[in-house]
Amino acid sequence: MSAVAKAWVSRGATIALGAVIWLWPVPEGLTAPAWRLFAIFAATIFSVIVGAFPILTASVLAVAVCVLSRVLPPAKAYAGFANGTILLIVVAFLVARAIVKCGLGQRLGHLVVTLFGKSTLGLGYSVFVLDAAIAPAFPSDTARSGVLYPLVLSLAEGSGSKPDDATRKKTGAYLMFCGMATLSLSSALWLTAMAGNPLGAEIGKSLGLTVSFGSWLAASILPTLVCLAILPYLIYKVFPPELKATPEAPAAARKALKAMGPLSAHEKIVAVTFVGMVTLWALAGTLHVDLTAVAFLGLGIFLAAGVLTLKDIGQQGDVLATFIWFAILFAISGELNTLGFMGWIGQRLAGALGGLPWLAVYVLLVLAYVLIHYLFVSQTAHVLALFGVFLGVGVQLGVPVAPLGFALLISTSYLSTLTPQASSANLLVVGSGYLTQGELYKLGTITTVFNILVMLLVGTPWLLFVTR
Repeated sequence: MSAVAKAWVSRGATIALGAVIWLWPVPEGLTAPAWRLFAIFAATIFSVIVGAFPILTASVLAVAVCVLSRVLPPAKAYAGFANGTILLIVVAFLVARAIVKCGLGQRLGHLVVTLFGKSTLGLGYSVFVLDAAIAPAFPSDTARSGVLYPLVLSLAEGSGSKPDDATRKKTGAYLMFCGMATLSLSSALWLTAMAGNPLGAEIGKSLGLTVSFGSWLAASILPTLVCLAILPYLIYKVFPPELKATPEAPAAARKALKAMGPLSAHEKIVAVTFVGMVTLWALAGTLHVDLTAVAFLGLGIFLAAGVLTLKDIGQQGDVLATFIWFAILFAISGELNTLGFMGWIGQRLAGALGGLPWLAVYVLLVLAYVLIHYLFVSQTAHVLALFGVFLGVGVQLGVPVAPLGFALLISTSYLSTLTPQASSANLLVVGSGYLTQGELYKLGTITTVFNILVMLLVGTPWLLFVTR
């Protein structure tokens, strides 16, 4: 069967799936709008997975169907375009481009290579370690991705690996996915590393879960460090870079650094501005500073100083595409929760698990909590919609509250690579041009399965020990 024929078959299957769900009798406990919105969302995600449409095309068609079928009013369907987090992602793309364009990214890349550059695997581990070290100061994994992305991009381009061409797998595709996967671990390691963590801790109070900075670290440290020790190597084996051994790279990087000479004026402007942005992002909770406004301030300085030009911005076509599809899916996912679909799933699950041993309930709740994230495009929204429901179900069925509570909260970060849209922090990597949608789904599934297996096999006995 030709590629064109396969595409039309997958498109037919997508339409059929959406139509079957749409026409199916509305389940008891749901409204017709909630069920029909689920039909549209399910068909959209299915179409991307089977390759019927690119994610941008699928999302644009989805929002059109939502509004024209009157499942959603226009104001709610388009609400994602005004979301601050999504705007932050768009601006972070442009800030990252400024860091690369002025040469500072290349300079930082050379510096990292001098320390870890004897192999591409070593560079992969350096990305994970750096992220874990800076994570406790960043309450936003999206903002942290804006710090890591320019460095990873510079490492990739410095090795001759370019996006959207034959060299992307030389080192860039591997390093870019490392830059995405590391956020799933660093966000789980520290209470302050992801906005959903303290939110989940607050929700858990009413169900008897007590969480502090220290107790969170004690609960997460063993499974997360096990993942950190193995995951870069696992990605390296299942998605190997074409360039592996680079024993001469550190010496070459030192030579390149010397040849670059002192910092240029634009490098100094970018360095000072970026350090200021990182500082404000890190202190955002204390100073009550809006993360997106900080990003806009940095972008404004770069434009005023001539580091970036309107021509530079016009060349970033992927930025607009990412902004459109994520804003649409963000809005649809949020409305699924608002219309009660997510809570309905949780209640159906509770009824299905009655009578099972508590350990079986614990495992099934964690697995279901992860799998349902296919319907979400935000970890924070996931916590708001489902954490209290799942923890309450577990407590009702005899599962110890602390192990289950921590397992669900830690898994909220571990699942962030499940799909390209599973976390807003993924989008810089998704839009980089180094990885295809198929590769992202494949690697995301492998990474998530590995993380959750470690959570269940290593994390469960550890949680029973530290929370006894």
